Amino acid sequence: MKRVIQSLIFGSCTALTVGCSATGKTDSFTFTADLPPSFAYKAVATYIPAKGETCSVPGGKNTQVSFNREWRTEYKADAEILLYRTVSGCPLALYSVKLDINATYGKTWGDFGSDFANVAVRETLLETSKGTFNAAGESEFSGQCQWLFRTSGKPRILRKILDCKNTDAQGVVTKGHPFSAYTLDQLPGKTVRLKIKLADEEEPYMGDTWVKVPNGWKRCMGDNFEDQDAFCFGNYTDFSTFRMPDGRHCTIYPGCTENKEVTP
Repeated sequence: MKRVIQSLIFGSCTALTVGCSATGKTDSFTFTADLPPSFAYKAVATYIPAKGETCSVPGGKNTQVSFNREWRTEYKADAEILLYRTVSGCPLALYSVKLDINATYGKTWGDFGSDFANVAVRETLLETSKGTFNAAGESEFSGQCQWLFRTSGKPRILRKILDCKNTDAQGVVTKGHPFSAYTLDQLPGKTVRLKIKLADEEEPYMGDTWVKVPNGWKRCMGDNFEDQDAFCFGNYTDFSTFRMPDGRHCTIYPGCTENKEVTP
């Protein structure tokens, strides 16, 4: 009897353990992410009726589960995601995990950029479409994020937009956002890892609005200081100042103040 009790308490998987089925089989996987400093992810797992089920959930209520909703203050890199849930008496299976990749670049609430990645989960997939796992039960997919900068408003405040692209096994940027896909039977007890690299250089969000110079980028004036688009249109002599998120007034990005005048 003592051994039975110990097994129930200390066993690696029991019917009472989150992510375990009544048969003792793990019905969850771990999602985690290796991200650059000041980055965090928010995840939403979406569930649909399991294969062969004809039931439905009224209004789709409680068919999504969020992780790291408060990513600024309560962030955890690891999330245990259930593969199966029952809502309103309807057995559901995991269908997808949408990931918001968030990154801050300043101290105020609005000083952040966001882009997305996706994990698809299906009953069946072509072998060439399925993610693969190593001997340790880990699978990795990757991407590269880049900061794109622009100015906004009459003070021409510098804002940044986060742009995240998929990368292949060699780290080469490809089309689309970071993405991977798995079958339900691949995932129990496994770990899926998203690995994001930050691009070495930032670029303007919109073409023909900044001019590249040896020390950074200079903002074209446009028609006047209140011109919101302020395209260069061949005028590479009239530049405007702009304001950094920390309040500094600058003439060049990212160095803020240029050391010498240069010709574009």
